[in-house]
Parts: sequence; structure tokens; C-alpha cells
Amino acid sequence: MHFNKISTAIIGLSSIGFAQTSIATDIETFWIWIALFALGIVGIAILFITSQQTHKMQHLHRSILDKQLEMEKNQNLLLTNMSENIHDMAKQALQKNHQVLDKTSKSFRHKEKILANVESRLLDVTNDLLDFLRLKSKKVEILNEEFNINNVLNELSGSICSQFSGSEIELIFDIDKNVPRRLVGDSLHLGQTLKSILEYMLEQVDLDEVRLEISMFDTYDKQVELQFQLSDTGSGLDSDTLEELFIPYYDDDSGSFVGLGLFVAHELVNMMDGKLTVQSIEDKGTTFILSLPFNVVEKSNQRKYRLPEKVLIEKKVFIVDTNYNSALAVKKMFAYFRHEVTVISQDDFMKNIPNLTTFDIVVLHESLFTIRLVEYLKKIKLEKELKVVALNSLLHSNKNNFVNEVIDTHLFKPLNQERVFEMIVNMYDIKVPVYKEEEQKADSKQIQTHRKHITETKDVTQHSFKDFSGKNILIVEDNVINQKVLMSLLHHSGMSISVANNGQEAVDLVKEGEIQFDLVLMDINMPIMDGYAATQMIRLDSKFDALPIVAFTALVLDSEIQKMFNSGINAFLAKPLNIGKLYTALNIYLSDADTISAKEKEIEPKKEITYQGIKIKEGIRHANNSEALYMEVLKEFNTAYGTSDEIFTKLIHEHRYEQVKMLCIDMRGLTGTIGAEDMHTLVTEILNKILYKKYDLLVNYNEKYKFELQTLNRSIEQYVAAA
Repeated sequence: MHFNKISTAIIGLSSIGFAQTSIATDIETFWIWIALFALGIVGIAILFITSQQTHKMQHLHRSILDKQLEMEKNQNLLLTNMSENIHDMAKQALQKNHQVLDKTSKSFRHKEKILANVESRLLDVTNDLLDFLRLKSKKVEILNEEFNINNVLNELSGSICSQFSGSEIELIFDIDKNVPRRLVGDSLHLGQTLKSILEYMLEQVDLDEVRLEISMFDTYDKQVELQFQLSDTGSGLDSDTLEELFIPYYDDDSGSFVGLGLFVAHELVNMMDGKLTVQSIEDKGTTFILSLPFNVVEKSNQRKYRLPEKVLIEKKVFIVDTNYNSALAVKKMFAYFRHEVTVISQDDFMKNIPNLTTFDIVVLHESLFTIRLVEYLKKIKLEKELKVVALNSLLHSNKNNFVNEVIDTHLFKPLNQERVFEMIVNMYDIKVPVYKEEEQKADSKQIQTHRKHITETKDVTQHSFKDFSGKNILIVEDNVINQKVLMSLLHHSGMSISVANNGQEAVDLVKEGEIQFDLVLMDINMPIMDGYAATQMIRLDSKFDALPIVAFTALVLDSEIQKMFNSGINAFLAKPLNIGKLYTALNIYLSDADTISAKEKEIEPKKEITYQGIKIKEGIRHANNSEALYMEVLKEFNTAYGTSDEIFTKLIHEHRYEQVKMLCIDMRGLTGTIGAEDMHTLVTEILNKILYKKYDLLVNYNEKYKFELQTLNRSIEQYVAAA
């Protein structure tokens, strides 16, 4: 019994011990599972993070690869299109103008006007190309000759405003009163440089205003420095664009070749010992600063523009324009004559028209002439002498004068000091010595004065000018390229052609009498002596009363036309030159009674000849459909790049692959422009090898380059000889 109790106790204690052991084991197992679970969580987290990092790295690598592929694609696109940017300029400009028309919803008449400007832009691109080639062959010369800066500004404003006609941008010429009228320097290249910069600026979008400020600074020697500051109110340029602004390049967004004109301008400025810099702030605008040295004619003469009578000095002038900065620039030109000038804003004027009875001259923008204002001005005119001037812009206006009996004269911006001077003199009817056509002798030889714009004769070719065979004409033109184009155009005509580089040379040639000229083609803007003065000098001798003088001019305004006729000019042709209008002008003054005009006679079609390696028709199309201009491009190309095979071989031998690339980029653009497809294809292939750094293969192209270039040279020589 007792034993049983003891056994039972032992069994009980054993059970308790077993239970305790079991519990301990369960607890240990529990923590093991907890630990394993925690390790699992950590492991999963590590795997997740690692997976994410791997995914990010894969994404990054894929992104880098995509960018590399995109860069290669863009580089290939750049090379593929480098030349098309030139020879497709007409198409691109046409598309660009269509976009402008879509945005502004202009009328069909305005559409025709803008599309007509495409031809002008293409002609400018071709001229830039000719200058580019002449610079490459070192044929450009800088000439220091006396000139009138107002003639340069007239030519500049006329050509720019014709090219960008219809633009809503306000173009302002702001000229300091100390800027000399006559300077000694290179007027041709000064005008060309300013034109290239303005073209670039006016092609930018979202512009309200472009201003040309001209200032003069004395230097340590006898020269002066003129500073031309051209600024706009556009969106500005980023640092990358600024860095490559003067380097021609293909723009992927606009699909155009950018910078050819600026490249030429920059090179010309360096040749003229000047400096051209650019400053730009994004969202603020861009400023070009051009500084050039000049000598001054009669530096001691402080008053460059002297009104002929004291009564014209110290007038009270009132000015309101739609652009306040423009009004301030006009104020400066009137203030030069010691006028007391008042300027108020358009908004202030519209709110409350001030008392105008105290003023002698009122200058108002054309848009401000309401019925109420016209009646008010009429009332003032009944009581006192008041001169009313209507102000408008060459860019905005169609140049047909707004007609109202209250208006005495018109002014078209941008202005220069000489045009304001002449307007004041003419408005007060002050007589100045000029040639008057009424003073010509009334004999059978008296010549016709053609006061209207000359119309275009259709279907005119180079051979049409044979109608004037045997005639002697004198071309007076300071631009060498224009001389060559005219000579090339007329060299089949059978006419005897002489050339004068300025007005003084023209006067000397005419008065020497060795050649009896039948007609003079006279440029207006020239150094030494301009077209106005040259014509007046010729007309001083009555034996030249019957000599027809036809002017070339970029600024076609009523005031300028009248100035030409007062000088003794018989007719005028607007720039750029139109071959059909030139034919009409010659036909007016040179044709005999039995001459059949180009329009009336049947024109024999020219036999088409093909030349190996060059498509002539394609090249002429790229040169504004001017065979004469195309001929000059080919000649200049031959001079600049006709022996480039020697340079190509030398550069490869010396491992100068960057220079090889630049040569091929030039050649690609040029050959595409002139229609040399085989050479164009070859240099594209070479450029692709350079792109992928396969320099070891370039030596294989030495003979290919030489063969294609020599073939092209022979074809150009044959074509030029046959023309």
C-alpha cells in the first residue's frame, strides 16, 4: 500500500517533469519558428530590394542605349540633310510661310504677298552662298571709300522691309545726332553685315520690336568708332545656341540651314578690323553689338544737315506713334534741327486729344486719323499754318499713301536723319537746286520719263536680250556679284557692255565720250558718288539730255522716286532685279520701231544638254531660277573647291579627320545645291564612315573623291563654255 503510494508519487513527479520538458520543447520550437519567419521576411525584403535595383539598372542601361541610338539617329539625320537645308530652302520657306498664314488667318492677297517673299529669301540665301564661296577662295576685298551712311540705311530698310513685308514687328532706327553723314569705309560690306543680322532677328518668333541704335565714339587716332547695337524683345538664346551662332548648322526642329548669313557677316567684320559680339538673356531678348572703325569726311563740320532757311528751325513738333520707343527715335531726329518736340503715348492721346493749336508740325500714326481728329486739324489749318505728317511703317504698310486732304506728307519708318531733313525741306516747299526734267530742250531727242513701276515682260530668257544687239550700255554698280550676274545675263545679247564701280567712274566714262552710250543702268547706293549725284553731274551737260538713265533702288517710296526724277533719272527698277522687268526697261528706251518683243515672238526652245555628274535644271531651280546667278555659283564653286581633292588626300594622310569632316560637310551642302548628285552621294558616304570612326577606311576614298571631283569640274567647264 505504502509502496503503491510511493510509486504513484514517483509516477506523478515523472509526469510533471515530462510535462515541463514538453513545455520547454514547445517554447523552443516556437522561437525557432519565429526566427525562421523573421529570416524569411528579411530574405524576401533583400530579394525585393535587389530586384528593384536590378530593374532600375536595367532601365538605366536601356535609357542610355536609347539615347545613344537617338543620338546616332540624329547624327545620321544631320549628315543626311546637311545639304538639303540649302537646296530645299524654297520649299521650307514656303511651308514656314503657310504656317504663318494659318496662325494669323490672313487674306488671300496677303498670302500671295508672303509667298512672293520666299523668292526674295531664296535669292538672299544664294547670295550668301556666293559670298561664302568667295570668302573660302579669299576673293573678298575690303575697300575704304567715301560714302553716305543714309544711303546704306535706305538700302537696308528697303530690302529688309520688302523681304519681311506684312510682319507686325516694329523696326526702329535710333541714330545719335553726332553720327556723321559721310564716312570713309566699306559701305557695301557694312550694309551686307547689318542686313544678315536683321534677317536673323526678324526670322525669330514672338517679337514685338527690333531696334538698331547707332552711336559714334572718338578713338585715340584720327578714326572714329561707330557702334551698331541691334536688339530685340524676343525669348533670347540659350548658351549652346550662342556658342554656335556663327557656325552654319542643320536645325532639326525647323528643318533649315541656319547661320550661313551670320557666318559671312562675322568673317566680313573681322576683315574690316571690327568686332561683332552677341549678348542674350533668356525670356528677355538678344543684342548684337557691331563695332567698326571709320574715317570721317570734314570732321570739323558739326552740323551735317543744314536746313536752307532759318524759318525752318525751332519749330514746335507733336508726335504720337503706336510704338512709344519708335516715337522717341523720331523725336531725336526732329530735335536735331532744334525743334521743340513733345511726345505722348497712343493711349494718352486716345483718352484725351490735347490742344494742338500751339504746334507747327503734328506727326501722327495713320491709324489715329479719325473723322473727329481730321475735322479738328482742318479747323486749326484755317487759322494758322500747320503741317500734318502721317506716320507708318515700311513693314506694315502697303506703301499706298493714306489719302486725306488734311495730310501734307507721309513718313515711312524706319527713318534716318537725311529723310527727315528732306521731308522738312519739301513740306515747306523750299527750293533747292535740282535737275528738272521740264528744263530739257524740247527737241525730237527728248526722252520719256517712266514714272510708274515697270511691268514684267513674260517668258524672257537670256537670248531675249539679243533684241538690243549693237547697243552700248553702261552698268554702274559697286557690288561685284551683281556686276557679274548682269554681265553673265547679257553677254549673249550682242550689246557692248561697260562697267563703272561708282558714280564718279560713271560720270568720267560718259563725259569722256569715247563710247556713245545708249543707256545707263545706275545703282543708287554707291560709295564715292551715289546715283543721285552722278545723274545730276551727267545732266549738267545738255548733250546728254537724251541719254536714258534707269536706276536700281531698294527703297521704293514716293519721296525717293520723286528724288530720283528730280535728279534726272528716267525710270527705276526695284531690287532684287527681275529679268522680265529689266527687259521691259531696255525695250522702252532701246527698241527700234520694228523690234519684236520677247512676248510677241515665238521663242525657240533651248536644246537640253545633259552633263555627267550634275543636274543643271535642279541647280538653276535652287538659284531662284536664275541661270545667270547659277553660273556665278558654279564659277565660284570651281574656284573655291575645284582642287579640294588635293586637300582631301593631304588631310587623310596627316590623320586630320576633324578637318576632313568639315570639308565634306561643306561639300555636301554645296554639291546638293548645285545639283551634283554623284559627288553629293560620295561625301555623304565618307561622312558616315567618319561618324562611326572608321578612319582606316578613308584612305580608300582618295581616288574616288578625285575621280568624282574631276568629272564634276569637266562638266561645269563644258556647261559654262556652252552658255
